[in-house]
Amino acid sequence: MKLRHKEDSLSEYQYKRVLLKISGEALMGNAEYGIDPDVVERMAIQVKQLHDEGIEVAVVVGGGNIFRGVAGSAKGMERAQADYMGMLATVMNALALQDAIERIDCPCRVMSGIQMNEVCEPYIRRRAMRSLEKGDVVIFAAGSGNPYFTTDTAAALRACEIGADCLLKATKVDGVYDMDPVKNEDAVRFDSISYHEVLVRGLQVMDSTATALCQDNHMPIIVLNIDGDDNIKRALAGEPVGTVVMEEE
Repeated sequence: MKLRHKEDSLSEYQYKRVLLKISGEALMGNAEYGIDPDVVERMAIQVKQLHDEGIEVAVVVGGGNIFRGVAGSAKGMERAQADYMGMLATVMNALALQDAIERIDCPCRVMSGIQMNEVCEPYIRRRAMRSLEKGDVVIFAAGSGNPYFTTDTAAALRACEIGADCLLKATKVDGVYDMDPVKNEDAVRFDSISYHEVLVRGLQVMDSTATALCQDNHMPIIVLNIDGDDNIKRALAGEPVGTVVMEEE
């Protein structure tokens, strides 16, 4: 597993720079649509915890709680048009999360893959990296800015671009299972699993493009539950939280 050199102030953590992927569905909480302010506030607190520990935090948010491009396409909408609508949904989520983070005195900026200068900055890789280095939380919105690519793939792409040490996927499930744990009580959770096995078995960790991109760039993925108060912090400290997807030893 790829690790950065540990600095003294980060001695208890394995990673110095991380990218956190939050699904839109996770931001719904128990609702059927939209944004649950309590969930967003809890996520903002966890992000600030990492920031206060000196960890550089980038975030990619999905938009499935508002609009999913694939779902729109399935109902007859032209796929590219539907995907652009989904990208706009991620911007709404990003702005809500930015507001929650800033309300607890943590500097944060939103960068979009689609230019909309009145509400957020355009994504520029070197500017994003400088912002992380100076202590800002950076939220990447609008996916990769291209249709036909999921926000999972955008998260893997941004993680590689900014030189993150790992990609954290926060979901409603506490790791990777051999089958859907919601539908199967006998589902078994993995503590760790290789990229290859995820791809061969078709496990729904991230989409196959995102998983392959992480594999090619040696980017470890940690899948964990969004609901825990300090799950992210514990995972970065090396505790057995969630599932680690990594290279075969």
